[in-house]
Amino acid sequence: MNSVLLAGALAAALCAAAPARAADAICYNCPPEWADWGSMLKAIKADTGIEVPQDNKNSGQSLTQIIAEKASPVADVAYLGVTFGIKAKEAGVTQAYEPKGFAEIPTGLKDPEGHWFTIHSGTLGLFVNKDALGKTPVPACWSDLLKPEYKGLVGYLDPTSAFVGYVGAVAVNGAMGGTLDDFKPGIAFFKKLQANQPIVPKQTSYARVLSGEIPILFDYDFNAYRARYSDMGNFQFVVPCEGTVVVPYVMTMVKNAPHPEAAKKVLDYVLSDRGQAMWAKAYLRPARAIELPKDVAERFLPAADYARAKPVDYAKMEQAQKGFAEAYLNEVK
Repeated sequence: MNSVLLAGALAAALCAAAPARAADAICYNCPPEWADWGSMLKAIKADTGIEVPQDNKNSGQSLTQIIAEKASPVADVAYLGVTFGIKAKEAGVTQAYEPKGFAEIPTGLKDPEGHWFTIHSGTLGLFVNKDALGKTPVPACWSDLLKPEYKGLVGYLDPTSAFVGYVGAVAVNGAMGGTLDDFKPGIAFFKKLQANQPIVPKQTSYARVLSGEIPILFDYDFNAYRARYSDMGNFQFVVPCEGTVVVPYVMTMVKNAPHPEAAKKVLDYVLSDRGQAMWAKAYLRPARAIELPKDVAERFLPAADYARAKPVDYAKMEQAQKGFAEAYLNEVK
């Protein structure tokens, strides 16, 4: 009996003392179904030997947890919407690092010191399930969505909690004549849209568009292309006629990361030629000016459509987020 107890105690002690493998790195917000992180994590493991577990947090949840763990960090790197990358630096939870290829990222799409940097970008528009629309025409403009024929057919992520939801609000507001100093046109649009009973989930809703539960969703081009060309469905992406925004997604190294060398290798990889090409195959615009594979380039909408998509002052967009959320909660919900 004593020998059994001793063996059990020894095993427990060994398990408790065993550190994470040196090759491992922890990424917050690397969900396999978003931006094809599933394939990227497999490629990182195959090419570098570093195993990065999948993680389904969103940007806000990731930043909240990183701040909570500031005294004893768990994450090594994080993938965030650009405004959350800016917030992370302001919160003092990032560590400057310039991966290989950092110099090739355009100014404005990276922190000058390397606290965050773009790895790819998406264009916000309308992700449409044409079969679910039936005889209702595919909308061409944001304003079309206010027509009675789209009642119950439109969805957007909650702009007070989900980053893509806030991006949609910024896009609509700009298209309606607003600015990052004046969200009144956007608020007015959402108030009018309530008459059409929109579906407003809090989490990524790719599967709900595929199933037809949400026929039209404010979402990124890469999700619509993935649905059409990878999931082989009758889907379409629309860059609304009034215009929209381009939004970068960024990565950051967490301050005092527990596995700093592995973290740096992961960040080097996602910005490498191979990593950037993988993002392109997932229908994301690479941060570096690599040549898109021909079969991928042909699947994007024409350049004339993308000309309606513009960048914004992302730092100012971050600063305006709280004020917009308050206005939305007070006037729309």
